[in-house]
Amino acid sequence: FREDGFLVLEHFFSLEECDSMRSSIQRILDGMEVPPHCRTEFSTKEEEQLQSQGSSDYFLTSGDKVRFFFEKGVLDERGNFLIAKEKSVSKIGHALHAHDPVFKQITHSSKVQQPGIGGEVTPHQDATFLHTEPLGKVLGFWIALEDAMEENGCLWFIPGSHTSGITRRMVRAAQGASTCVEFVGSEPAYDDSKFIPVPISKGGLIVIHGEVVHKSEMNSSGFSRHVYTFHVMEAKGTKWSKENWLQPTPELPFPPLYT
Repeated sequence: FREDGFLVLEHFFSLEECDSMRSSIQRILDGMEVPPHCRTEFSTKEEEQLQSQGSSDYFLTSGDKVRFFFEKGVLDERGNFLIAKEKSVSKIGHALHAHDPVFKQITHSSKVQQPGIGGEVTPHQDATFLHTEPLGKVLGFWIALEDAMEENGCLWFIPGSHTSGITRRMVRAAQGASTCVEFVGSEPAYDDSKFIPVPISKGGLIVIHGEVVHKSEMNSSGFSRHVYTFHVMEAKGTKWSKENWLQPTPELPFPPLYT
């Protein structure tokens, strides 16, 4: 992990735990109600982010709620679904860990508390969106609820890229701006030949350094690739940036991991 910026732990969660999370999501999808004017397509491309998430209060205020974000091309210009709504969801966020008992148990499980450890997602660093002072205090937990192989969109990493800092941040825009968020700085052009695929089996966990460059390719196979992800921050001596799009609220402050 210290050398490469990521760590693969196969069979970290049981198949039963993965199926429990998938069943919980199906139940949540069955009850999904999103007004057409709030239906937002999820993207990691900068221009599309500013047009969709960046101009959406529905996205910006989702930190303490369970809300739904959709794949590109599944909504018409009025926000109506072009395909079955349960197949149109790209991401559900951002407070499953607080409001759903299954995801809360997984997030705070004794396994996670051990010390030391769809669509295309363009190359990025998590610290671009989740900035701390100092850097290096955020870890991503990426749990495969199904096998994630090259064919259905596994993660790709540039090993060692977590040692060069970050050059771009997504921050809350000033009041009165045309979008809710904006990017400061620019993302460098990454050499595709430096990325390596990191396939992982159902139940596996990938621990991701906040500054390692990673991506996933478009899933063009006939198989889904469901994943549960969350992030943890080392609280001691660390300041969460007030410019981050995601902010704790009085109703839901960031919970300690050890609860």
